[in-house]
Amino acid sequence: MAHIRRALARRALPLAVLLPAAALMAASPTLASEDGGGTAPADGASGSAKPTIVLVHGYWADASGWDRIVESLQARGYPVVATANPLRSLSGDADYLAARLRTIEGPVVLVGHSYGGAVITNAAAGNPNVESLVYIAGFAPDKGETAFQLAAKYPGSRVTDDPDAPVPTALNAVPLGGEATNVDLYLKPEKFGEVFLSDRLDANRTRVLAATQRPATAASGNEPTRAVAWRTIPSWYLVATDDRTIGTDNLRFMAERAKATTVEVDAPHAVMETNPADVTELILRAAGDSRPSLAETGTSGRTAVLGGAAVLAVAAGTVITVRARRT
Repeated sequence: MAHIRRALARRALPLAVLLPAAALMAASPTLASEDGGGTAPADGASGSAKPTIVLVHGYWADASGWDRIVESLQARGYPVVATANPLRSLSGDADYLAARLRTIEGPVVLVGHSYGGAVITNAAAGNPNVESLVYIAGFAPDKGETAFQLAAKYPGSRVTDDPDAPVPTALNAVPLGGEATNVDLYLKPEKFGEVFLSDRLDANRTRVLAATQRPATAASGNEPTRAVAWRTIPSWYLVATDDRTIGTDNLRFMAERAKATTVEVDAPHAVMETNPADVTELILRAAGDSRPSLAETGTSGRTAVLGGAAVLAVAAGTVITVRARRT
C-alpha cells in the first residue's frame, strides 16, 4: 500500500546544496501522486487536456457542499461538475450519474463523499473515461454489500445511542407511504453538529447546514452494490479521523481493502466544510497535478494507508430492517 508523505519539501533543501540550479528546479516540492492499486495516476495537469473533476455529494448535503473545492479546482484550470445526487436508491442514483458521465468528453476524475462513494463505485464501472476514483470519507462497497452493512461493521458512528430504537435516535423518519421501511431520513437539527460535523463548525453555520440538508431514503442504504469500479480503476481515499457518521475504523477498512492511496486528516465526516484544502489536494493528486502542494490547513501530520466510508443510514437502515423482519 502506498504511503503519501509530506516530507518532500524537507528533502528539497539538501538537494539544493548538492545540485546545480537547473536540477534544483526539477527537485522542487510537488503534489506527488502515488500509485493506487498498481496503476499509474491520470496525467491530467501535465497532459494536453485536464480531466473533468466530477463531485458527488452524499446524505444530508447537496452539491453546494463542494463550493470551496470547486473554486480551488477552477482556479487551477480544471473543468468541474458538482452533480446532483437524487438519494432515492443506489441503483437509480448510480444510473443517473452514469448517464451524466456519458455526456462528458475526455478523462474524468470521479469524487464521492459519504454515500456518494457508493454511487461512484457503481456508476464508474465499465466507463473507460473514468481514470481515478476519489473517496472523501465515503463508502467503497464490494459487490453485494450495502452502505448500512458497512457502516455497522465497526463502532464509531453516533447516529444512535439506543440499538433497540425503531429509528436511530439522531434521525427523524418521514413516512413516504406503503411499507413501514419506506421513509426519508433526516438528521435531527440538534444532532447535526455532533454527528455530521463533530462540533467543528460555529453554531450559525451548523444551523444553516442542518436547515438545508437533503434527506435520503432508507432504501438507498439497504440496496446491494452491483458493480465495483475500484477493482479496476485507481483509487484515492481521505480518512477523516473524527468521523462520527460512518466511523473512522469503517473508513480505514474500506480504504485498505480497495488498496487506495490514502491520507488521514483530523476532521469530521463533513470534511469539505472544515478542511477544503486537504480535500482539494487529494483530488489534485488523483488528477496527476504535479504543481506545488497546497498549504496545509488542519491536516494531520501523519498520513497512512487506511480505509474509507460513510455511515448513518447504516445504523438507520439496519435498525429499520431488523424491525421489519420482526413484524
